[in-house]
Amino acid sequence: MTRQQVLDLYFMDARCKLIDLAAFLDRVDRGTGEADFRLAALQNSLKALAGSEASRAEKVLLTLSDPTVEPVAKALGKGAVGAWPGASGSKAPMP
Repeated sequence: MTRQQVLDLYFMDARCKLIDLAAFLDRVDRGTGEADFRLAALQNSLKALAGSEASRAEKVLLTLSDPTVEPVAKALGKGAVGAWPGASGSKAPMP
């Protein structure tokens, strides 16, 4: 497809998602208390998204993914949290 065709087909959907993300970040900013590792992971993802080179989707996914190869002995909770706590030793919130 041409760029014009991609824009014609997908721009409004991308616009909606961008506004939804901005609204989410506004709600987080208005909230009280400390944020956990998920906010930092999302902020790193936004930096990857802002890049001008190709493979943005891959880079965003990698900022949220667990890069380790060894399985963990026991899951931290019952469900996924959407981001890797990182090497800092942070614990994922329990669902």
